[in-house]
Amino acid sequence: MPEQDLARRAVITGLGAVTPIGNDYPTFWRNLVAGVNGGGPITSFDASHYEVRIAAEVKDFDPTVAMDPKMARRMSRFIHFGMAAGKEAVRDSGLDLAALDPEALDRVAVAVNTGGGGIEEIIDGTHILETKGPNRVSPFAIPALSGSMAACLLSMEYGVTGPVITQVAACASSVIAFLDALRLIQRGEVDVVLTGGTEAPLLPVAFAA
Repeated sequence: MPEQDLARRAVITGLGAVTPIGNDYPTFWRNLVAGVNGGGPITSFDASHYEVRIAAEVKDFDPTVAMDPKMARRMSRFIHFGMAAGKEAVRDSGLDLAALDPEALDRVAVAVNTGGGGIEEIIDGTHILETKGPNRVSPFAIPALSGSMAACLLSMEYGVTGPVITQVAACASSVIAFLDALRLIQRGEVDVVLTGGTEAPLLPVAFAA
């Protein structure tokens, strides 16, 4: 393993966000500074039987801003968020990854973490299996629920051939992704890391828990 150079700087050059107070970074930051409240009555499912019926939902989000419609239908919501925020961050950085040669792409990494991954795919897939049988379960169920799929699809989007990392660490997942990115740069393994976290846990079973 290369020796870690703690003096090697790592700087944030691009930002992306999908949040309850904005589906892109400029909107998120503007609303954050203005003190906009992202909470409100739950609209994504019927919460009338729950003691708590308020949550901070991502609203009016269109996954096709970042993904092909067919692929978007096959993938989970946490992947939609990760793709949108990740692609926005790349655009914001001004880095033209498509212009990099294969050797340079070897020195680009993706580190995108999640706390739960595609929880809804497990729930929906189990329901389909029990009510319609095994032949009706989507062949994309495993990729869609996989916690690593946001990182994988981002790496495929840009032809990245450096390390592609996902760790699942509950509420610390995004922080750990940033630490992984920093270590990769300090060890001299890569020059660029697309990093962050994505989550879409607002589901009936998760909310009940």
